[in-house]
Amino acid sequence: MTFQDHILQGIPNELPAPKPYDTAINHAPKRKEILSEEEKNLALKNALRYFEPKHHKTLLPEFKEELATYGRIYMYRLRPDYKMYARPINEYPAQSKQAAAIMLMIQNNLDYAVAQHPHELITYGGNGAVFSNWAQYLLTMKYLAEMTDEQTLVMYSGHPMGLFPSHKDAPRVVVTNGMMIPNYSQPDDWEKFNALGVTQYGQMTAGSYMYIGPQGIVHGTTITVLNGFRKISKQPQGHIFVTSGLGGMSGAQPKAGNIAGCITVCAEVNPKITQIRLDQGWIDEKITDLDQLVERVKTAQANKETISIAYLGNIVDVWEKFDTANIHIDLGSDQTSLHNPWAGGYYPAGLSFEAANTMMAENPELFKENVQESLRRHAAAINKHTAKGTYFFDYGNAFLLEASRAGADVMAENPTIGREFKYPSYVQDIMGPMCFDYGFGPFRWVCTSGKPEDLKKTDDIACQVLEDIMKNSPKEIQQQMADNIQWIKGAQENKLVVGSQARILYADAEGRMKIAKAFNDAIKRGEIGYVVLGRDHHDVSGTDSPYRETSNIYDGSRFTADMAIHNVIGDSFRGATWVSIHNGGGVGWGEVINGGFGMVLDGSNDAERRLKSMLFWDVNNGISRRSWARNEGAIFAIKRAMESEPNLKVTLPNMVDDNLLS
Repeated sequence: MTFQDHILQGIPNELPAPKPYDTAINHAPKRKEILSEEEKNLALKNALRYFEPKHHKTLLPEFKEELATYGRIYMYRLRPDYKMYARPINEYPAQSKQAAAIMLMIQNNLDYAVAQHPHELITYGGNGAVFSNWAQYLLTMKYLAEMTDEQTLVMYSGHPMGLFPSHKDAPRVVVTNGMMIPNYSQPDDWEKFNALGVTQYGQMTAGSYMYIGPQGIVHGTTITVLNGFRKISKQPQGHIFVTSGLGGMSGAQPKAGNIAGCITVCAEVNPKITQIRLDQGWIDEKITDLDQLVERVKTAQANKETISIAYLGNIVDVWEKFDTANIHIDLGSDQTSLHNPWAGGYYPAGLSFEAANTMMAENPELFKENVQESLRRHAAAINKHTAKGTYFFDYGNAFLLEASRAGADVMAENPTIGREFKYPSYVQDIMGPMCFDYGFGPFRWVCTSGKPEDLKKTDDIACQVLEDIMKNSPKEIQQQMADNIQWIKGAQENKLVVGSQARILYADAEGRMKIAKAFNDAIKRGEIGYVVLGRDHHDVSGTDSPYRETSNIYDGSRFTADMAIHNVIGDSFRGATWVSIHNGGGVGWGEVINGGFGMVLDGSNDAERRLKSMLFWDVNNGISRRSWARNEGAIFAIKRAMESEPNLKVTLPNMVDDNLLS
């Protein structure tokens, strides 16, 4: 059978042979046993309903074994034999080019070079899934191949509910992930309902089919590191940034450090993902001995090197060793997946990687105790460094939140609304006031031709557009414009592509609309193939997350999710090709609501109409909310937006004299 035949077949009538468990692949850890016997039977029935009754006798013992061994039913037998990667759009069997583009994006999320646990359909973050099982993947790809531009595919947490009649301006796909009733959104609820096969954790861009590998966060991390050094009035050269995590999104950190020009030390406990990042060129060196690490860092300091070093081991040991060795850390953070602390997101000090995985599955309560003890040690070591002048920031991965729950010394001595912790979220001090309030966020695009030359052309187009805009930009955003132009000019030489021919660029609404229109015009002229637009959910409007994206909202509305819901609803009727809304994300299940979109540019007048309508809303929805919270930069930005668009009329806040309240 050809690749096209496999896609059109969907779930095969005759079962393929069972597949051996591939130990060379980076697999998800075994999930803890949480289902009762009755619930296990329900999970089996839920999985078997994808198959004709004639297959149930064969599949039942297999699925039962998977559930017992891994804590989930992945249906490994159905994993396709063809290579998983983003093919050029014309290779997909499809009646709708929009649907073909979505198929491309799904396969990119599951590319072995991109996905963290590809056989478990997990893209990043330890549990950020595209689908829960391989039957869902096969059925979804078949639906996308069959659909027309008069239909919409409805996705319920990885499950393709079906194709429904709609119209050409409606989204081709509407995705929800993990949208629980609020009182059923605790971590163990995810474990239970995910094991039952009825919901999943889509992370942010994993379940939205918009993940583009670690590049997706490189730009934002680069901006964060650069501005972190600006905040402490130091040049990056010869100065140290210490952090942890190399899987998924966190794998961007060493590359960002190199682009910023500092010495980056990033600890990671997983040997497979560390080697992958080394092979991909996202880290320069790997060190396994702490004494050797200290000497290497001292040499890098003396020579003012730009270098990224992965320490294969626990980050707690690095913080403690650097304290006793008197290594001064200039910037410090952490990007382990503490939104998922009990199932592989954070590995405790004092245990080997293998021992931790065993304890996690077989003795989850003891594992939790070990994690919390490690977090207390972790925070104590950080506190010693900050007392010496280290600038530490929370990277929005729930480090401070989970450390506080563990009883670590991370709370502010004199807390105020929005400043409960001893250390700020990087959004509070850097990304929020400098970028999000002004509308700058992680705009993305993917060249569906798969041609590197198309990506180069789009880079050049974007750079020219930004340079033209900057000539008349107000002084308030000149630094942001300059940083973005510098980024796009260096994008090719920094070799950011992993998987699809994709790019990320921080831009405001004006930049996004003008860049998108320039792409659409180039497609119309036949200079490049179709382009998929998107963004990270970690943006101006898409996400309500009180300890990250909206952590610099101080009017008390941090814990509301109106913005994210309005964002995805508004995108859906303004022309998005697909939309998504998720419970959970980089800070944890039940801690955030986040939405995303994808838009296909095909060179048509319809595409131009849609991009102008949707991109303007997608950014200015968030600016208006931030403006209402009395954020100075956002008030400036929304006033400017109203001047450019007469149909935009936003309620502005009136300021209150604090002396009246004292």
